[in-house]
Amino acid sequence: MMEEQNKNTHEPDAGKTFTQSELDQIISERLKREREKYADYDELKGKAEKYDQSVEAGKSEMQKANEAIENLKTQLSGYMKAEEIRKVREKVSTDTKVPYSLLTGETEDDCKKQAEAILAFAKPREYPAPRKNTATHKANEEADESMREFVHQIFGKGE
Repeated sequence: MMEEQNKNTHEPDAGKTFTQSELDQIISERLKREREKYADYDELKGKAEKYDQSVEAGKSEMQKANEAIENLKTQLSGYMKAEEIRKVREKVSTDTKVPYSLLTGETEDDCKKQAEAILAFAKPREYPAPRKNTATHKANEEADESMREFVHQIFGKGE
């Protein structure tokens, strides 16, 4: 039975036999047709590599541009914040009459607190008023003269 199966499987091929040279020719023709299909493979491969390189170069150019954009955004943000702080300090300086250069706060509340502290520190100190002279002038010049005489007798006349 096995021999029958082998015969059945080989029957279609059993009708024709090929010599080695015929097989080589058939195979070479088949390979030739396949090679013709992919004849421009090397060219396409080269083009694909160039495209990949240009995409990579484009990416690096794009990345450079994106980094430059981010740097510019950061700078702009810094300038905008500095301008906002300048306006706040200028407003508080105008309102409180504290010089702009003395204010270092970044918010209006901070600047106001700082201005109040500066004004409290710079406020002129009140010194005690001189006492009034409560000494009464004696109307009696004679009493003064007699007292002078007495003092001179005790201590001498400066001789």
